[in-house]
Amino acid sequence: MNKYSVYAESIEFKPSRKGSIQFYKHHPDLKLIGTGRSACAFRIRDTDKVIKIFPPQFEHVAQEEAEIYRVLENTDYFPTIYESGSNYIVMDFIEGHTLFECLNKGVPIDSEKIKEIDIVLELARQKGLNPSDIHLRNIFLTPASEIKLIDVARFKQKKQCSQWDDLKNAYYRYYLKPYFPRKIPSFLLNLIAALYKSHLIPIPRK
Repeated sequence: MNKYSVYAESIEFKPSRKGSIQFYKHHPDLKLIGTGRSACAFRIRDTDKVIKIFPPQFEHVAQEEAEIYRVLENTDYFPTIYESGSNYIVMDFIEGHTLFECLNKGVPIDSEKIKEIDIVLELARQKGLNPSDIHLRNIFLTPASEIKLIDVARFKQKKQCSQWDDLKNAYYRYYLKPYFPRKIPSFLLNLIAALYKSHLIPIPRK
């Protein structure tokens, strides 16, 4: 058993509930950096690597996401994968702010970056993928002003996802206006996201 397998086996997950994954404990070399609907992500101590660990009911997601990252491995806009197992993926740690954090902290989001994200998604489509579930927390703006995308597990789904188009539409319709607030509280961003997912926000589409 290698060290990554040891890390993955060290975590004890709590019984699954709707929402983010929860756990009791993890290896002391791991520092939690985020939880999602199907996994927890930890930075590995003294490295620039992240290990994403999936509970048993989502092991199939781990394997599918690792496969998608390998399809994208020659594309600089996604983290490099170093190893994967039945319930974990080891990849680059991405420095910078997510677009969610940019809105929260007042970090400007240039329109050229929006166009660049469009290019990234088109590159993924050219590799036979269907970019889906693109949201503010899985797009990073690095200190070098580079765009990085993470969480690609849903890039093989068949249905068309309009989430990025809706975000882009809101960017041009609202964010670029002079009256748009430079900083938005996290609770308000989360509320807007929840209302969007519940289809309670009217979405003007072209």
